[in-house]
Amino acid sequence: MASVGHHRFVLVWTASFVRTARKFLRRHPDLEGVFADVLRQLETDPHAPRLRLHSLKGKHLGKHAVSLTYEYRIVLILRLTAKEVVLLDVGAHDEVYRG
Repeated sequence: MASVGHHRFVLVWTASFVRTARKFLRRHPDLEGVFADVLRQLETDPHAPRLRLHSLKGKHLGKHAVSLTYEYRIVLILRLTAKEVVLLDVGAHDEVYRG
């Protein structure tokens, strides 16, 4: 039986992600459309090839990241059983993977 509606995952916006995203979009207004597209894609299929979802290691073990552009990433926690994508951070590669 087909599921009703096209959104299969719920995006959970953490307070820190809201702050970071607001700052990020102020600095990069040109990426607003790409940012919105990536979030929409995360709702429908976090495993879509365009997102390049990958798990992180080391101190970020248990977290995943997706590509916004070649330079920018969104860090998240993917909860498959709950169908949730918990948004944690957005920014340049070196910013989001810092300690």
